[in-house]
Amino acid sequence: MEPMIADMVERFERGSISRRDLIRSLSMLLAARTVSAEEPAADTSLTATGIDHVSVLVSDVERSRAFYQNLFALSTLSEDKEHGIVRLGRKRVIVSIRKELPYGTVDHFGVGVENFSRDRVTQALKQRGLTAQENWQYGYYLKDPDGVNVQLVPGRESP
Repeated sequence: MEPMIADMVERFERGSISRRDLIRSLSMLLAARTVSAEEPAADTSLTATGIDHVSVLVSDVERSRAFYQNLFALSTLSEDKEHGIVRLGRKRVIVSIRKELPYGTVDHFGVGVENFSRDRVTQALKQRGLTAQENWQYGYYLKDPDGVNVQLVPGRESP
């Protein structure tokens, strides 16, 4: 967790994320750690299998593609030319990039859910007073308490 925090602080100091985004990200990390350390999952919980992917808004798709490909040895797995999205990974998508303001922003992150089915997830959310939404940008998603888009996807086994 320390490397993730150090990276967020460094991005804040460079001015690539706002103070609000820094605090939101740190709060999410703390909340996730607190829940996992203190509360066992209830029968109706959605068991996360991990972060499925991260979607980043960029100013230059080709420059960002080259950065992620060169640094992490990722390949272009798919492109959505209509929406200007490039999906990078090795065996599966890890980073999705799209040219859109505000640049340098994590647009959403996808959480893999164990035993995913829309009916089951919808029911689990409903029990908590939450409702998933759907659109082309985020797929099947909900917003966290601060408005961050959290996409829900079928969980995948580790590569």
